[in-house]
This record gives sequence, C-alpha cells and structure tokens, in this order.
Amino acid sequence: MDATDELTVGEVAKRSGFAPSAIRYYEDVGLIKSTRTTGGQRRFERSVLRRLAFIAAARHVGLTLDEIRDALAKLPENRTPTRADWGRLSASWRKRLDEEIAALQQLRDGLENCIGCGCLSLQKCWITNPSDIAARQGPGARLLSERLRPTD
Repeated sequence: MDATDELTVGEVAKRSGFAPSAIRYYEDVGLIKSTRTTGGQRRFERSVLRRLAFIAAARHVGLTLDEIRDALAKLPENRTPTRADWGRLSASWRKRLDEEIAALQQLRDGLENCIGCGCLSLQKCWITNPSDIAARQGPGARLLSERLRPTD
C-alpha cells in the first residue's frame, strides 16, 4: 500500500462519519483491518471507507455485528464489497426491511389509540386490552409488533 493511500483513524472518522472509537472497535472485532506504522499508529487503506459504508447500511437494516461479519466473510479474501457483491449480500435484507416498514406503519397508525403497552391508561385500551390480558403474555409492549420491541 502506498503511503499516500493510507488514512489515519481521524481521517477515516472524518470521511466515514464514524467516531474514532467505533473504527477502533470495528477493527478489534475483525470487521476492518489496518496496518501499523513503526510508531504503532493505525493506517487504513482508502478502501476501508467502502467497507464502513457497508457496515453502516447493514446496521441501519438491523443486522447484528455477527451478521455483518458473516456477510463480509463471504467476500473473496475479505476484500471490499463491489456493486455486485453489495447486491448479492443485501438481497436477503429486503424481507427484513419490509417487516420493519410494516411494523413502523403499525406503530404510526396506532399512535392515536393504543400503542400496545397493556397499561390500560387510555380509554381505548380497555377495548383492545380488556382486563390487561396482554400482561399474561409477558413484560413490555406485548401488542406491539415484535420488530419494534426491545430485545434483551
């Protein structure tokens, strides 16, 4: 790698929008790679920016870091994704995005009525959750789409 093609953590952060700590973390968990100068400073190939863009998009879709690592591992020699790679790897995300969109539409459409919390605090809740039947299903917003509930 030519020294002019190398970027510092700060330069990568500025170009990618990720905090330097996130960049170091992604390197620590094996999503990106760097080399070290003789003084121990990280240097990244410029192509790391495309890999970070892939990571950002995958995170917005809701993929875990393990899922992102698995997707990137499918690339030959862990190279940066090309347009064709991106299409192949992201094709399976369509269903996930459709489910997320449907869940958000359900939330939007129910905001004026009941958000599925089971609290009986709104008059309308008595109709959709009589005698707090949702409480028997467990904690949290049981009537809310699973896609919108926090996971532990």
